[in-house]
Amino acid sequence: MGQPDAAPAGHQMSAGPPAISAADVSDYFALMKPRVMSLVIFTGLVGMVVAPMPIHPVTAFAALLCIAVGAGAAGALNMWYDADIDAIMQRTASRPVPRGRVTRGEALGFGATMAVGSVLIMGVLVNWPASILLGLTIGYYVFIYTIWLKRRTPQNIVIGGAAGAFPPMIGWAAATGGVDLGSVALFAIIFMWTPPHFWALALYRTDDYERAGVPMLPVVAGGDKTRQQILIYSVLLVGLAFAPAVLGIAGLFYSIVAAIAGAGFLYGAGKVYRIRTGPEANRVARAFFRYSIFYLFALFAALLVEQTAPAIAGLFGAG
Repeated sequence: MGQPDAAPAGHQMSAGPPAISAADVSDYFALMKPRVMSLVIFTGLVGMVVAPMPIHPVTAFAALLCIAVGAGAAGALNMWYDADIDAIMQRTASRPVPRGRVTRGEALGFGATMAVGSVLIMGVLVNWPASILLGLTIGYYVFIYTIWLKRRTPQNIVIGGAAGAFPPMIGWAAATGGVDLGSVALFAIIFMWTPPHFWALALYRTDDYERAGVPMLPVVAGGDKTRQQILIYSVLLVGLAFAPAVLGIAGLFYSIVAAIAGAGFLYGAGKVYRIRTGPEANRVARAFFRYSIFYLFALFAALLVEQTAPAIAGLFGAG
């Protein structure tokens, strides 16, 4: 699909493809943003496992399925609303709606149906506190981030990042029926991780965001200010990552992983801050973006290993 010369002034419904598309299963799966969904499922699972109360395996499966479907619903609704700017940005132009594989109406119906279904099923099969949190997460991502903040403020990813931080809290609530400081700590880690992660992406995709009229920080404040903010948030994040150990929901293994991975994170943020011009600047920003995904995975994987390793060892020992 060709790219327009300029971004639309606001949210506009384009003429687009016919009322009924020729979408297949893979197109609807792509609407759910599977890479994002996989991270949501993983962090939700960790929140569930780390929670101080056990959860029945069947209930856990139902909760994770609802979290996955809810995340997919949010992704589909995001693609429905952002179809106009997705068509302009090189990074998103191949998504199903801009390509004409799925109509906007189909994306809206698909997302809304999954959103309502996941919230109701979570309430009936798991518990209503987890259901309410799931509903708030979907609503926050769609209405607060996508519709309100994304096109209006360079703080879009700071405030809107809360939506991606809720899954471990939902998993915790699925196991315990509520939230406490432990789940808040897991929320805070992802919340603080989100800005440097996405600002690194925005640094090497600045032209994309500028063309689409999305006021990401590098577009509005420039690369130097963005690099400064990445470094500040990175320092805060690496310190905050030790909160689970301080609160007693993580142990020595997690602390070692947090220290080593955190040192790598700070090293990467420092390189982004120092190297500001030329092709090398984009290469460093891209490398930091990729490392940031590994960093978050390493933290939550360490929590998961600490919680499950004794039980697994016990099973082998019993044999």
